[in-house]
Amino acid sequence: MLISVSLDLCIGSGNCARIAPGVFDQDPEEGYAIVVDSSPERRSHAAVREAAAVCPATAITIAETGQQNKE
Repeated sequence: MLISVSLDLCIGSGNCARIAPGVFDQDPEEGYAIVVDSSPERRSHAAVREAAAVCPATAITIAETGQQNKE
């Protein structure tokens, strides 16, 4: 799983940082989402998918790598 956030789309709602705090955070100055772990451990995958699903701006992109990422 590889994750990215489009800063052109992000509105800074903070949902992603609340749902998957080890993967997302918010820029302290701009308030937009930042990815702090673009290839998270498998145990975080469900939270990352949820964060992407609830993003009001659909700014989060997830690429499934098909590999067994960090266990």
